[in-house]
Amino acid sequence: MKNLKITIIQPDIIWENPQANLEKYSKWLENSDETNVIILPEMFTTGFSMHPEKLKEPMNGPSVKWMQQVAGDKNAAVVGSLIIEVDGMVYNRALWVFPDGKMETYDKHHLYSMGQEHLHYDPGKDKLIVDYKGWKFCPQICYDLRFPVFARNLEDYDVIFYMANWPSPRHHVWKNLLISRAIENQAYSFGINRVGTDGTGLKYLGDSSCISPKGFAEFMGENETIKTFEISYTELHDFRQKFPLLSDRDNFKIL
Repeated sequence: MKNLKITIIQPDIIWENPQANLEKYSKWLENSDETNVIILPEMFTTGFSMHPEKLKEPMNGPSVKWMQQVAGDKNAAVVGSLIIEVDGMVYNRALWVFPDGKMETYDKHHLYSMGQEHLHYDPGKDKLIVDYKGWKFCPQICYDLRFPVFARNLEDYDVIFYMANWPSPRHHVWKNLLISRAIENQAYSFGINRVGTDGTGLKYLGDSSCISPKGFAEFMGENETIKTFEISYTELHDFRQKFPLLSDRDNFKIL
């Protein structure tokens, strides 16, 4: 199986201004490296806003169409979370957009009650596993990172990643949990965070990351940036064969 290139965009999101953010990302991607997957943060067009009534989009809205356009132009999957309304329900929804424009979706399961997210958004129910270029991906969103049972690798996924707006007061938690998810699930773990200060005054320190199944981490620092990582399918599966952690998992059910 070939290595895979994954590009992370770590922006200072312009508060509640989808058009300005999309224009910025388009400029960044004009001369970006050749890649297989492009990942943006949680609510990448708005910031972590509790104003879905003015920011929500349908599944054929301008931000979704932008993702489809970029996926086709770059011949890469494009992934990010948006405020999406479907049948009167409003979700913090991750979209995985394939180069041909087809999509798979994951609705954030763990809503951040301390930030009143549960009062403005509807929760998703199920994990999503995406098959792409021979790899299995498990996309999750921000607060999901705190819940290891939901991330538990029952599907033998190869990559788990977290699109986030993870603020600076709990920055050490961000780094430690991302490493833990990689080690305990014997998978690559990616964190995709923002930088800057949002419209509520919360500060973000970035440190988007690529973490190996052995727990070795590369963090991207505190500045706006775009970076491409290359991951090895051979190294992942050789490690799983030599150290068969997943076969020793406990069996249990959540009632």
